[in-house]
Amino acid sequence: MVTLVPRLVIAAPSSGSGKTTVATGLMAAFAARGLAVSPHKVGPDYIDPGYHALATGRAGRNLDAYLCGPELVAPLFLHGARGCDLAVVEGVMGLYDGAAGEGELASTAHVAKLLRAPVVLVVDASSQSRSVAALVHGFASWDPQVRVGGVILNKVASDRHEELLRQALDSAGVPVLGVLRRAARVDTPSRHLGLVPVAERRADAVDAVAAMAAQVEQGCDLEALLALARSAAALSGDPWEPPVSTTDKREVVAVAGGPAFTFSYAEHTELLAAAGADVVAFDPLRDAQLPEGTAGLVIGGGFPEVYAAELSANEPLRKAVAELAFSGAPVAAECAGLLYLCRELDGQPMCGVLDATARMTERLTLGYRDAVAVTDSSLAVAGTRMRGHEFHRTVVEPGAGAAPAWGVRGPARRVEGFVQGGVHASYLHTHWASEPGVARRFVERCRTS
Repeated sequence: MVTLVPRLVIAAPSSGSGKTTVATGLMAAFAARGLAVSPHKVGPDYIDPGYHALATGRAGRNLDAYLCGPELVAPLFLHGARGCDLAVVEGVMGLYDGAAGEGELASTAHVAKLLRAPVVLVVDASSQSRSVAALVHGFASWDPQVRVGGVILNKVASDRHEELLRQALDSAGVPVLGVLRRAARVDTPSRHLGLVPVAERRADAVDAVAAMAAQVEQGCDLEALLALARSAAALSGDPWEPPVSTTDKREVVAVAGGPAFTFSYAEHTELLAAAGADVVAFDPLRDAQLPEGTAGLVIGGGFPEVYAAELSANEPLRKAVAELAFSGAPVAAECAGLLYLCRELDGQPMCGVLDATARMTERLTLGYRDAVAVTDSSLAVAGTRMRGHEFHRTVVEPGAGAAPAWGVRGPARRVEGFVQGGVHASYLHTHWASEPGVARRFVERCRTS
């Protein structure tokens, strides 16, 4: 199949240049013009896609060549962009920054090449004038296979500053497609793991996205950007599809959500549904019981450390989670879910499923991991290999149970996580599209546990 999807990749020389503001603003501005906009994010980040979803009304989707493999990037993109008029892909870190020690793998440039997509470079121009031409020229010429089709100048101080920047860029051969002035109103608050998720500041997030859209509408040449997007070459290959189960029996799989558990990939829900699950969301901060008929439980990532007191106060739900887990039902817990299943988090009682305690630390654990399943579990048979990502400032003691979940290769080799009855709990975030058997096995265990 050959598919033509107009698309742009929004990149930058480094983090902090304004990619999220520009990408989210573009998504919202084009959506306001009546276009169906497909939002995407390079890398494993869960938070930016929440703002993208708010801007477009569609699920924000990740494109991660490390977690899913380069071969799945285009199919997953086509799956998310099906039926859309335009796709906007926000990059990660600097344009050419990828997985540590892996060359271009999982970089924005790598994904742009896999998608055959033009790149728009967002440059923080706040402390430079003529030097901007050297910077843009360097990024545009570094890899001939990466097509830098334009630049958006961010944090421009004045009309005179803009004039100097434009004069410098006349010789760089890369058109200026937008100029954005400093605007504090579009800033979004951050804390220990990045931006505060949309679910925690819904009204303020709506206002922030509207401000981003207004700034982009005012400062960018949307017609030129759309023309650049439409110049992208056709993509060959079929969209990704979750494998569909032929069973008529549907099992209720409860998926934690709400402000404390905001980290999830859209494909996980689609994989569970295709495998025969009725996926029902619940909020551990507010719901006193699990959804009726729950046969399996998925608790993804998020910020339980921010809501430890409120989660602890919801004792009826903590007891319901423990009862389900101790019954042998499948429970998949990632990072935040792992903390929630511990005896306590920062001194606050949690579910007590795992004989472990969790606490906040000052140390950031961050990076891609290669993992192999150590123990047969509700997610995978021993020996299954997957790639994952860690991103947290907490520590669980002990770090692994008598039956660990994963053998992990990152900065060091270690075993990690817990397999206990139907429970699989780990710090490792994985993308199930890379191993569709995970969702199928989980739902099958829901039927037989």
